[in-house]
Amino acid sequence: MEATELDREKTAPKRLGVVDCDIHPSFENPQELGKYLPQRWRDHLRDFALRTPSPFLGAMIYPRMTPGNGMRRDSWPPNGKPPASDLPFLREQLLDQCNIDHGVLQPLAAGAVTNNQDLGAALCVGINDWQIDKFAGPEPRLRASICVAQEDATEAVAEIDRRAHDRRFVQISIPPRTIEPIGRRRYWPIFEAAEHYGLPIGLHTGAFGQRPNTPSGWSSFYLEEHYAASNSLQTVIVSMIMEGVFERFPRLKIVVVEGGFSWVPSLAWRMDREWKRMGSEVPQVKRKPSEYLRDHFWFTTQPIEEPEENRHLDDLLRWIGADRLMFSTDYPHWDFDDPRFAFRTPLDPADRAKIFRENAMALFRLDQ
Repeated sequence: MEATELDREKTAPKRLGVVDCDIHPSFENPQELGKYLPQRWRDHLRDFALRTPSPFLGAMIYPRMTPGNGMRRDSWPPNGKPPASDLPFLREQLLDQCNIDHGVLQPLAAGAVTNNQDLGAALCVGINDWQIDKFAGPEPRLRASICVAQEDATEAVAEIDRRAHDRRFVQISIPPRTIEPIGRRRYWPIFEAAEHYGLPIGLHTGAFGQRPNTPSGWSSFYLEEHYAASNSLQTVIVSMIMEGVFERFPRLKIVVVEGGFSWVPSLAWRMDREWKRMGSEVPQVKRKPSEYLRDHFWFTTQPIEEPEENRHLDDLLRWIGADRLMFSTDYPHWDFDDPRFAFRTPLDPADRAKIFRENAMALFRLDQ
């Protein structure tokens, strides 16, 4: 390299890295989590196995959730371990290749939706220990989520108290398909703890939960299940707003993960219309629902709905606001979004900086 090229390289502004808000770490084998459980629960799982309300967990008929079949074909490490279970390969394929400065781990494990609540709380503790021991501890670019068993609010708050001062954890993770609508008061102690510690709550759609994605039961096809994921997230938003959660917890922040975002404007318009007609039923809702939506919710980008005409996506971005979107890859799943190629429509440089980095940096306090 010539001297002039070296000089240009030294003086060129450093390209700021991306913040990835949805990385799914996985276990090397089904027994790995047992290392992080007390002997009592190891024995319990050996003798009685894991019971959840989902008929498909552990034996999913949907290809995306079947072990191995739902992953990028190139995400298998050379050592043969499952995708996203080998930290060196994850570093190479995701963090390094895609210029990821910070990545938020979103474990997809069954602790939060286990029928035995004591076991569920123990599994969440083990999952949190595992995230730190295997990923966020040895790799400072990775940050963890505090997994809690939300149906036992007392244990959930206790786990938040244990982890909140560890800055390697940047959010609280709750599956959105809860036993009761998530805005109800049984979950308020968790919201109170989240607001107290300034931690966002991440609601990640998934193929398991206390309820099916659709109001009429489990769907017949994977296509239906994949589409209905956004439906379940819309009901979560409506429940929290209509139950008055944000009047009680005005500093609470919610991240809606892997549900897309094209439906956000129409949901807001419909809530506002119905509130104008029937708002007297919910006196706890003191402002237009769309204002709560705008103030308290953030949305990760993957899966990006891409209309055939780019201008339609431009309209969506203007309505939602570039300050409410945060980039995510969904690594290592097959519908992974590469930050180098995501968004077919050209983005304003300031909006791109917000979506790919600045919003998540501020929300998760990643510079602290």
